[in-house]
Amino acid sequence: MTSPPRGQFRLLGLGSWTEARRIAEILRAETVGGMLLLGATVLALAWANSPWKDFYQELAAFRAGPGDLHLNLSLAAWAADGLLAIFFFVAGLELKREFVVGDLRDLRRAALPVTAAMGGMLVPALIYVAVILTDDGDGLRGWAVPTATDIAFALAVLGVISTHLPGALRTFLLTLAVVDDLLAITIIAIFYTAGLHPLPLLAALLTIAVFGALVQRGITRWWLLLPLAGLAWSLMHASGVHATVAGVLLAFTVPVRGRGGVDLAHRLEHRWRPVSAGFAVPVFAFFAAGVTISGSGGLGATATLAAVAGLVLGKPIGIMASAWLVQRFTRAQLADGLSWWDVLGLGLLGGIGFTVSLLISELAFGSGSELDDQTKIGVLAGSLIAALLATVLLRIRNRHYRRLCALEEADDDADGIPDAYQR
Repeated sequence: MTSPPRGQFRLLGLGSWTEARRIAEILRAETVGGMLLLGATVLALAWANSPWKDFYQELAAFRAGPGDLHLNLSLAAWAADGLLAIFFFVAGLELKREFVVGDLRDLRRAALPVTAAMGGMLVPALIYVAVILTDDGDGLRGWAVPTATDIAFALAVLGVISTHLPGALRTFLLTLAVVDDLLAITIIAIFYTAGLHPLPLLAALLTIAVFGALVQRGITRWWLLLPLAGLAWSLMHASGVHATVAGVLLAFTVPVRGRGGVDLAHRLEHRWRPVSAGFAVPVFAFFAAGVTISGSGGLGATATLAAVAGLVLGKPIGIMASAWLVQRFTRAQLADGLSWWDVLGLGLLGGIGFTVSLLISELAFGSGSELDDQTKIGVLAGSLIAALLATVLLRIRNRHYRRLCALEEADDDADGIPDAYQR
């Protein structure tokens, strides 16, 4: 690997060794979670299309929780509003660490994944709208459905096909997905909030502020923080803003450089990521992915085709176009050994939109409605097609990736740090 000329920046170049080790740890946890996610999805689809589908629907609709607090919710709603708050809490912690101590504190490194995430949301939304408008426009409210990338699902695909994706590409994919999650929760908060109630919202923000004041002072007692987090979540739910927003806001209050040099954000992320990847997201997928295909219009419905087109075409086009614009206006070059085929492969992986896409579908159309079922079929089909196309391309490039990984891992001076990270 040759060094770039002085003053020239390489897109998709290696970051720091510390960051590479941290990201490798995250990806291992997400890969296992992705396998569980796949299993939960297959189980839900099989059950919802079996002779016992009525029992599945009754289970999803079973209600539990205190009615006096307006929290007598169905199990499916608890999974979407409650468990996904854990998912967004972890995503918020990861995003904050990326921008405070990660490689993204360098604006040049941040430009590519942030721009790619924005392009990877804008283009799919435009394609979805264009397809919807070819018919009667019914389903337009779901414009944001194909904008999300599911990192756990994408990593599960990488695990299944056993490709040797170089470290820089893994870092880019993870960062893209994390920024994607932040943009998605912003969209949810702005466009999918109905009946805003100011007083519960103000109380939720004050509770989050108290939570933040405690963690900023290094107070981490679980019996104090967990009730505060739960109260903030319930107040956010009562305000009309989707309750998962509380997860991100709570995460943003957690210090990365805390008192005594303690990285509390890393500690909480390490503690809660297995809960998110191994339980919260698979359970949500189990309740959200159980669509009865025969009764929802099949693959020919306009909403279905719009979701498929947004994910399979919009994501790679948006990500590649954004990356090209960054290169064009910064005059940076792709790192040695990488090509635009690799960017296309990552763009196709970005088209695996699942967890957040299913959530937005439910918020847009109402869980179990005809449009919700049609859009969810589109998300499932589009994610599958994008995964298959990415598999073909990445497997073709795998021999080349294997050589790049060997160069990245070489440690000729045996100091425990690969030589590529010391150049």
